[in-house]
Amino acid sequence: MPPSSSTNGSTDGYDLALRLILGIAAVVVPLSHLAWLSGNITAHLTGNDWAPYQPTDALLHPEQLWPGAGETSLLIGARITPAAVFLSLATTGIVLWIRHHNRSARKKKTPALAGARDIEPLMAKATTAKARSLRPSLKNSKHIDAHDTGILLGTLQGTRHEVRMGYEDVAVAIMAPRSGKTTALAIPAILAAPGPVMLTSNKAAGDAYTATLDARAAAGRTWSMDPQQIAHANRTMWWNPLADATTLEGAGRLAGHFLAASVDASQQGDFWSKAGSNILAQLFLAAALDHRPITDVMQWLAFPADRTPLDILRDHGHTAVAAQLKGTVEGPPETRDGIYETARQYAAALLDHNIATWVTPQKDVPEFKPAEFVTTTDSLYLLSKDGGGGASALIAACADSVMRAATTQAERAGGRLDPPLLAILDEAANVCKISDLPDLYSHLGSRGVIPITILQSYRQGQKVWGDAGMDALWSAATIKIIGSGIDDPDFADKLSRLIGDHDVETTSTSRSDSGTSTSVSMRQERILPADAIRALPKGMAICFATGMRAAMLTLRPWYLEPGAEDLSAASDRASKAITARAIAKHAPVQADFGPAA
Repeated sequence: MPPSSSTNGSTDGYDLALRLILGIAAVVVPLSHLAWLSGNITAHLTGNDWAPYQPTDALLHPEQLWPGAGETSLLIGARITPAAVFLSLATTGIVLWIRHHNRSARKKKTPALAGARDIEPLMAKATTAKARSLRPSLKNSKHIDAHDTGILLGTLQGTRHEVRMGYEDVAVAIMAPRSGKTTALAIPAILAAPGPVMLTSNKAAGDAYTATLDARAAAGRTWSMDPQQIAHANRTMWWNPLADATTLEGAGRLAGHFLAASVDASQQGDFWSKAGSNILAQLFLAAALDHRPITDVMQWLAFPADRTPLDILRDHGHTAVAAQLKGTVEGPPETRDGIYETARQYAAALLDHNIATWVTPQKDVPEFKPAEFVTTTDSLYLLSKDGGGGASALIAACADSVMRAATTQAERAGGRLDPPLLAILDEAANVCKISDLPDLYSHLGSRGVIPITILQSYRQGQKVWGDAGMDALWSAATIKIIGSGIDDPDFADKLSRLIGDHDVETTSTSRSDSGTSTSVSMRQERILPADAIRALPKGMAICFATGMRAAMLTLRPWYLEPGAEDLSAASDRASKAITARAIAKHAPVQADFGPAA
């Protein structure tokens, strides 16, 4: 026969009574002992005898244990003091229990992102030790400044620990507009760079260009290449893109930049694209060998029958290249015209005199030489508009030339550039499409060339380098920074899976005729689900470092750092100067028609 409901009710009543008794005992027992101890101490201080061990009487009838003590002494010694001590101990115990419980709960239920120990190689002690081994100039230094040890990425969430990437890391940052990619990543890195700096950007006023221009001018010379007049900068330099095109490989790389700037990765393998790129490479080689300006290539493209490039190639021993060029020129007219027209479209920006003057010899301005630049603490700002076509090809070619010059110099210096070159490739998918950048990532860091490629989305990189290329770039990057604004569900889910799962404790309660039973089980769930990654607030970022757990970072924008007021004032002055130059350039010209009749 099943037990009656009255039996269950009696059992519950007994449980309640037992708990009440235990609770009273937990209060009375320590309180009575405290009353006995405190009362005896008070009696001793007031000249009375020590009472025998009777804690219950001490709590209930203190006047019987200490008859000679005054009423006030007993009140303080056997009542107020024990109560205060008991409350203090109880409060301390409760606080410690709550902290322990919360800590245990976090271990079980809070997303298991990296703590300080998990990313110790990115902390101050490890990065300082690494800097000594990587940079011979710091080996014997007693004190090394933080900016000499690595690039600040932010602080570990909930702590004051600074997280830095070392000067052998290469990084990719995927952050939506206005998520801190410039203010919290690019600008602080440029301001703290110990060596030469290169920045590519499609903005000037109110951006990294104006925020860092004055500060970097104090470190060295600033070079600005602004062929499309984004900053309306005066032309104070020119650069020869054919300097590295004296070999077929170098000429092919230069042509590849024009190809990448004109068509997406998915279209670069078709016949017309490849043929147009090959013609450009052959003509670039001829112009470079004969020390001609790059604009001569446009003249040769306009007149395919011109035999000048053929003669130059033969005179310099490139008979096979000359034969290929001759075959194209003498091929079927419709095919030849299509190839040459494709090449003309790729290099069309060179027809613009305002762009061409930045890449052709100028007597009144100095030549920018990448091989010399990488041995200084100078800064190079490469500016181009989105979809700049040939103009962005020149920006990519110049950036590529600088990084390759740094690699060559590093080999001459024993394998590593010291101080390192910082290359901030902001808006890389728009203004700096270096087609083999994923391949370069595999060895740049080991040469002291530190690129940080900043993209707005993963798909943006896929459009430029293709699926395989973007995957290779992502895999080669030793540091990956993910900011707010990730709206691609596939990429968000990929990140969620990379962060991993954690065990969550689940408690279930069941009731039956025999009573109540509780069971505990563990289940796995994502540490950060895709929707949490999408909802990542501004000012926060996820850091993936090779061989370490993912860490949540709090970004450190430059305007919240010491000295921000001076930098802000300098940025405002530079922005106003850009505005003034733009107004002066576009001011209407008023003719003087003399006095009115």
